[in-house]
Amino acid sequence: MNILVSACLLGRSCRYDGKSKPCDAVMALSKKHDLIPVCPEMDGGLSCPRTPCERVGERVVSKKGEDRTAEYNKGAEIALETAKKHGCKYAIMKAKSPACSSSEIYDGSFSGTLIKGNGVAADLLIKNGITVLTEDMLSLLPEEEI
Repeated sequence: MNILVSACLLGRSCRYDGKSKPCDAVMALSKKHDLIPVCPEMDGGLSCPRTPCERVGERVVSKKGEDRTAEYNKGAEIALETAKKHGCKYAIMKAKSPACSSSEIYDGSFSGTLIKGNGVAADLLIKNGITVLTEDMLSLLPEEEI
């Protein structure tokens, strides 16, 4: 099975801070499945490193107040195209990310406060029938898929 995966979880240095967040449990899935890396933020045209961003309703703004919605929307479209191209039914995306999270995101105040919500790419993937999990939700993958 092909699974779309946030590239930072596979060790690619593409996060806002220029680092990665490799996740052993996610990488272990490569023994049985093809993991298809994406970084919606960089694919949308943002640099690495970059100013942190948070989602505020339908907009995404940087800590400097710059509107980055267009880049996030472009990256989401590219993630969806990639998932469709590879026939991905599942995506494992980075928790708390304004692009990738499928459970909770920061509230837009840059205070570290989390709220229920999805990242821009996760929202688009879900709306198109792809099950999006974060690295903390791997237990929700159907047993036959693990």
